[in-house]
Amino acid sequence: MIRRAMTYQVGDFVLDAHKFELRRAGQPVAVEPQVLSILLLLIENRERLVTKDELIEKIWHGRIVSDSALTSRVKSARQALLDDGERQAMIRTVHGRGFRFVGPVTEPVVTMSIVESGSEPASVAPPWTDLGKPSIAVLPFHVLGQDATPALIGEALPHELIAELSRMRWLFVIARGSSFQFRGPGIDVGQVGTVLGVRYCLTGMLEGGDGRVTITVELADTRTRGVIWVEQFAAPAGDIPSMRQDIVARIVSALEVQIPFHQAYEAQFQPIADLDAWSAFHLGLRQMFRFTREGNVESLALFERAVQLDPRFARAHAGLSFAHFQNAFLGFAVDPAAEATAARRFAERAVELDALDPFANFTLGRSLWLNGDVNGSLAWLDRSTELSPNYAQAIYSRALAETVSGAGAEGQRDVDAAMVLSPIDPLHYAMLATRGLSHLVRGEDAIAQQWVERAARSPGAHVVIAMIAAACCLLNGDEEHARDWADDVRRRHPTFSRSDFFRSLPFQAIDARRRIAEALEKLGF
Repeated sequence: MIRRAMTYQVGDFVLDAHKFELRRAGQPVAVEPQVLSILLLLIENRERLVTKDELIEKIWHGRIVSDSALTSRVKSARQALLDDGERQAMIRTVHGRGFRFVGPVTEPVVTMSIVESGSEPASVAPPWTDLGKPSIAVLPFHVLGQDATPALIGEALPHELIAELSRMRWLFVIARGSSFQFRGPGIDVGQVGTVLGVRYCLTGMLEGGDGRVTITVELADTRTRGVIWVEQFAAPAGDIPSMRQDIVARIVSALEVQIPFHQAYEAQFQPIADLDAWSAFHLGLRQMFRFTREGNVESLALFERAVQLDPRFARAHAGLSFAHFQNAFLGFAVDPAAEATAARRFAERAVELDALDPFANFTLGRSLWLNGDVNGSLAWLDRSTELSPNYAQAIYSRALAETVSGAGAEGQRDVDAAMVLSPIDPLHYAMLATRGLSHLVRGEDAIAQQWVERAARSPGAHVVIAMIAAACCLLNGDEEHARDWADDVRRRHPTFSRSDFFRSLPFQAIDARRRIAEALEKLGF
């Protein structure tokens, strides 16, 4: 077939509409896809004013966008062409109305190329635009060799991944009919991003031989073409079909962590005033998971900004709930009761805005702990995992609720599942501590000490974990290590008390609570 595309000469720059690329002196200029979309829209309509409403409708698809976010993107468009807000030699602001492209533009050159049928996807989407939340395409996995099992899995696994990822309310997932048009080795993830309009691309490769199958999965950023995460699974060929569900679960759980972390990493380099709601939210998560007083203060400010930019952003309200929960749980606040009330209020608002969001249900369940209602939390945590079966943090939280209620065996089962699903989770230290507590409530003090000390030495472990370690060591007869952990608690939080500990972890297992209370009292808490 014959393909037509427009190339605009703009001063020293060339804007290639087909390649969706800005070049200067033949070299690509690094520009965000959304900014390129704005440039293209303004240049194609340079004979007239483009209103703010039209920009929001065509670039943001009508989503609510703040004036500061719009101004920030136009500023970036100017900078890409070496223009600025004072000169306005390329893009002129018509205050209160919109923008006009006034720079020199040579009439577009129409280029034609002959493309063999089947060599590119059958349908081409508009250039990449910001959907407001992270977006991903899952491609069919490439199969090396002729074995029948890998060939079948190469279609089945990506299909199941699309179905599971689509349950994540915070992630936009391209439908199979579009993403499965990209096949074969050597796929350019940058082209996938341009054609399908996604930020992330998940690819895979299956190789069979000697009765085994190896599956390599890779997550890439379509803007930079950089690899964010890689995982490999290997098993006998006959076991792969029965392992599909486990493999899908582990991939989904990994993406639940890796994509938000990547979003937050990039957001940290932007001025706060330029952050949109989703960027502020992801950066807030990053600060929140530092588990420090300072990090929590910063996370609250970022979640509040996200809510200010988008008042109906359920996840930002849930983030506020989580941060207020931590203020009470970790003893950061002067008035823990007020923080507990705020945690409950923001979680309820999050569920009101989006009852199907697992994170919102998760935060509502956790907020009930602060009032000692551990049993009441279980229904909300169960709902969270019903909505997203591979949500490791909710599974861990249920494990902790079960453990402090005295159901150590059930807690151990669930926390083990959470650790398998998300081995690099920011709450991994808490999962280790829960595993230790599950042994403690069953009277297995030596094993409990091993797990809890491992937790207390892990990244992110906070003062509550150190206090658990002190109690477990003393209950196991290891007074030296118990005193060391008690000293660590006092260094980090001089006023943290036994009552603070049981407010954070409202043990309903009477014998375990009594034993822990006696140990903490002997240690001076």
